[in-house]
Amino acid sequence: MTERPIRFIHRGQVVEVADAPATRTVLDWLRDDVRCTGTKEGCAEGDCGACTVVVADLDARGALQTRTVNACIQFLPVLDGKALLTVEDLSPHEGPLHPVQQAMVDCHGSQCGFCTPGFVMSLWHCREQHLAAGTRPSRLQLADALAGNLCRCTGYRPILDAGEQMFDDAAPRLDGGTLAGQLQALAADPPLAYHGRFWAPRTLAEFAALRAERPQARVLAGATDIGLWVNKQFRELPELIFICNVAELQQVAEHDGALHIGAAVPLEAAWAALAARWPSLHELWLRFASPPVRHAGTMGGNVANGSPIGDSAPVLIALDAQIVLQQREVRRQMPLADFYVDYMKNQLQPGEFVAGLVVPLPPPGSVHRSYKISKRFDSDISAVCGAFTLMPGGGVLRDVRLAYGGLAGTVRRAPHAEAALRGQPWIEATVRAAMAALATDFQPLSDHRASAGYRLQVAQNLLLRLWLETRDDGALPAAAVSVWTREAIT
Repeated sequence: MTERPIRFIHRGQVVEVADAPATRTVLDWLRDDVRCTGTKEGCAEGDCGACTVVVADLDARGALQTRTVNACIQFLPVLDGKALLTVEDLSPHEGPLHPVQQAMVDCHGSQCGFCTPGFVMSLWHCREQHLAAGTRPSRLQLADALAGNLCRCTGYRPILDAGEQMFDDAAPRLDGGTLAGQLQALAADPPLAYHGRFWAPRTLAEFAALRAERPQARVLAGATDIGLWVNKQFRELPELIFICNVAELQQVAEHDGALHIGAAVPLEAAWAALAARWPSLHELWLRFASPPVRHAGTMGGNVANGSPIGDSAPVLIALDAQIVLQQREVRRQMPLADFYVDYMKNQLQPGEFVAGLVVPLPPPGSVHRSYKISKRFDSDISAVCGAFTLMPGGGVLRDVRLAYGGLAGTVRRAPHAEAALRGQPWIEATVRAAMAALATDFQPLSDHRASAGYRLQVAQNLLLRLWLETRDDGALPAAAVSVWTREAIT
């Protein structure tokens, strides 16, 4: 791979960057290098949304696609071959405001204004998506689109009002044809190698060779965790191999009775594929981080990271998923439940990488539920995440898989609780026995998110909720186990 500058579209023109550090963030480049200060720095960890920007690129068919991301945790080289859109792109200097901006003014959606550019970009992206589809979002859908944008002084009602009003004016729209043509021209560039520290291969063979040659290099996907190592921990990252341009790792496919998810598939697409086959996952999908984080991060990266409070692993383990590991051309596969050996330690060998995930399709009659318990409903880290799969038959539970995050140093199944349920009738006495067995399976720790006692009690109560929702006689409807009605956002 030949060394060359980073090349991307900004303010309608091709920009070349040859002297920035490989871990310089998009936010710092915008504010300090090109003085586009509309994008703000709030938390600098991808949580508040003040730095929300939109990145555009071409999908596998050559069609234009856009996504919101957090500029504060995106490294500048990942923009190579893409287009960066910021609040400065929405309206000309001293010209009329964009309908999104005007709606925020008319609806009094801003007070201090610090968070406003991020809200505007998320709303603009939402507007573009719905206008392209010929739809108009509900107030609930607007709230979900803004789940990664926090406001501490205005309140969300006027911002949601602005989100509804912005559709009253159908113009202007993004000039997608011109932008797609510019991106097609950039696609002729060779794969990026930058400063001897950053590589962005485009084929699986290139990536596998690089990984084998540089086993000490850090594999980079969405930077939703690695970005914080630089921003918050001030760590040096000598070598980075970026995998989100590898076509073979970006595929979602269904064959041989299973769903196959490539390691570089964005979280948004991966969760959408899971929820399409397991509809009970829809709410957990929307509550997993925020849209900008789901657009950048990958499910393969979330699993490889191995955090005991990552929400992908409990769900995948409960669904009996396998993880695919590769070293050069050799692949091996194992149950995801066996991949984790200790806190932040796994079965990866030097030069090996996560290639994908294989999730068996649900057998007829199986039941799945997943629950996330966190202090904040949207865009928060779980105190406890429970994922459960039941396979009833013949009046008893023929098999059961219970997986929990937040209760141990790794995401783990609950073998004693499973044994208390397996082969037993699905009745309250059986559930109570499994709840008691959880105290043998886990001895949680206390931290700033939850105490050990709270975590264990919640884990037990989630089993009771599972039974209340799925029992044969008098199962509770979804509305009966929700503390609020999502259709009634005001």
